Amino acid sequence: MIFDWSAFFNGFGTGAGLIIAIGAQNAFILKQAILRNHVLTIAIVCSIVDTVLILCGVFGFATLLESSPILIQIAKWGGFIFLGIYGLRSFLAMRKSHAIELDKSKKKPSWRKIIALTLAFSLLNPHVYLDAVVLLGSISSQFPDAEQPSFAVGACLASITWFFSLCYGAQYLAPFFTNPKSWKILDFLVGVIMWAIAAAILM
Repeated sequence: MIFDWSAFFNGFGTGAGLIIAIGAQNAFILKQAILRNHVLTIAIVCSIVDTVLILCGVFGFATLLESSPILIQIAKWGGFIFLGIYGLRSFLAMRKSHAIELDKSKKKPSWRKIIALTLAFSLLNPHVYLDAVVLLGSISSQFPDAEQPSFAVGACLASITWFFSLCYGAQYLAPFFTNPKSWKILDFLVGVIMWAIAAAILM
């Protein structure tokens, strides 16, 4: 297998665009990281879960699509519609006021509780399956078989980079994300990325 950098960067960009979207998981991670509650554990658990889901989506879903050209078209248009709605939701979210409220006087949760909460936020969210499995799987199917591993590596690396950056950079981001205007900026950027990827799917 020859590593394809184009597929890699496509996977990295797509994965990054999806993972940085504001949601329950990222809000939970940011809050716990700012409070320095088992930061390394959270980063590792989130990275492992996302990597497994991405690999299942890219290789499992892509294999399924190969057996039916109709499914490829459904996946393509489904991905376009989903990303379009996803981006629209980000733009609409700019009208709301987001902010992380912190209370450092509370007792820190146990290691086991943090793992349980991290798994819950990672797996008990339907969007994670749509993003990592269905959407990334359908997008990866647009690439030749030899390039799909490169796409998967890019998407996985985007998730791992994001989780570790969020966890360990939170102490510097704390003042930034307690300001509602900062969330509006991030919502806007996520919306632009989602619509750009949606347009690229149909090209």
